[in-house]
Amino acid sequence: MSNSPKIKIGIIGAGNIGGVHAEQFSKLSDLCEIRTITDVYLPAAEQKAKQYNIASVSLSAEELIARDDVDAVIIGAPNKYHASLAVKALASGKHVLLEKPMAINGEEARDIMRASEKYDSLLMVSHQMRWESIPMQIKEQVDRGELGHIYAAKAGWFRRKGIPGWGTWFTQKSESGGGPLIDIGVHMVDLALYLMGNPKPVSVYGSTYAEFGPKRKGIGNWGTPDWAGTFDVEDLAMAFIKMEDGSTLTLDLSWAVHMDTDNAPFIHLLGSDGGATYRGTQGKFLTEKFGLPMETLLQQPASDEGERLRLSRHFLDCIISGKQPISSAFSGFTNNLLLDAIYESSRTGKEITLDYRY
Repeated sequence: MSNSPKIKIGIIGAGNIGGVHAEQFSKLSDLCEIRTITDVYLPAAEQKAKQYNIASVSLSAEELIARDDVDAVIIGAPNKYHASLAVKALASGKHVLLEKPMAINGEEARDIMRASEKYDSLLMVSHQMRWESIPMQIKEQVDRGELGHIYAAKAGWFRRKGIPGWGTWFTQKSESGGGPLIDIGVHMVDLALYLMGNPKPVSVYGSTYAEFGPKRKGIGNWGTPDWAGTFDVEDLAMAFIKMEDGSTLTLDLSWAVHMDTDNAPFIHLLGSDGGATYRGTQGKFLTEKFGLPMETLLQQPASDEGERLRLSRHFLDCIISGKQPISSAFSGFTNNLLLDAIYESSRTGKEITLDYRY
């Protein structure tokens, strides 16, 4: 490990997400230095290295992880490779910022959990929605007890026409782990549980559907389609989640649906003393005074620096201070267990109890 006061970073993955990480960490040059980047398609890594003044391009992820001048590894590779790369990086003494979902399924998430406990390195899951302005304002009030007991929540994200990269790894279960449930649903599960105060999920009942993708309908503008590829994931998922404390969370997600929707993620928190609504860049607190319903509007500040920059700074701060990140390995593990349970419930038609053993 480097003894330099600046944290030396290596980025695995030079696609869209890798580019986002390169852009954000390059803004934090007082705390870190991006030393190297790699991708299975090396020209992409070379382009990102040139764009963000990254010192070198590593020929492989394994070469990057083995470098002595890299303190922290950012993993932005496809879902299928998250677990193997994270375990290798942790075993090499590297701190890890791992893109969501933590793993392609619960079993591989267990592998990461065992590695995170065995090796003395930090692992943070990149759930950037926790760092958006509106959720941060809501979380502050929840922590102060302003909503009272949060006994139920509704969360979701309806995209009317948003299937990404049809035929690529996005729509192949062996590569991605699933469709909108694991793609955007992991964000909504994570953020909802976080805002609810992190209750422990214990059981799930859910269903998934594929009515658009197999017909090559509902195609969005994220990713380039590969019409020679396949689509074997869902395009709609719905679930009902029960917590250990008796609270519940309902979840609704789509990549494509015939529905009047604004395509914005949403969360509704139902508390005994008040409620809160999050919808993209806006939100509300809802309560009652003098027998009348009262609302307080929340808005994102015009000068907001952005959730990705706050997330990146938090990762570096945790490395420097030794504190645990708010989106810890266990939070990512919980999310993976929930996603697996929803898929299993849809397959069997039964309620699934979560098993936290690893």
